[in-house]
Amino acid sequence: MPDDLRTPVREFISAKFPQITLADDEDIFALGFVNSLFAMELVMFVEKTFGVRVPNEQLSLDNFRTLDAMAGLVRSITEGARLSAN
Repeated sequence: MPDDLRTPVREFISAKFPQITLADDEDIFALGFVNSLFAMELVMFVEKTFGVRVPNEQLSLDNFRTLDAMAGLVRSITEGARLSAN
């Protein structure tokens, strides 16, 4: 898993929307370029890239609004899996 979880997500978003430069705390939904289809692509990207499954109860816009939020979500899921494995 990358040390900076935000980097691969930023690269994914930049590949789709090259005209956008995102700050880590910038709300991608408030910018108005994200639609529901892209939101699902983003969920699938996060799951595939980081080898996690986002539980249904964590599929909220707040967890995908910013690069910081997505990094926090991935950390939370991986830490939870690590704790349950011990």
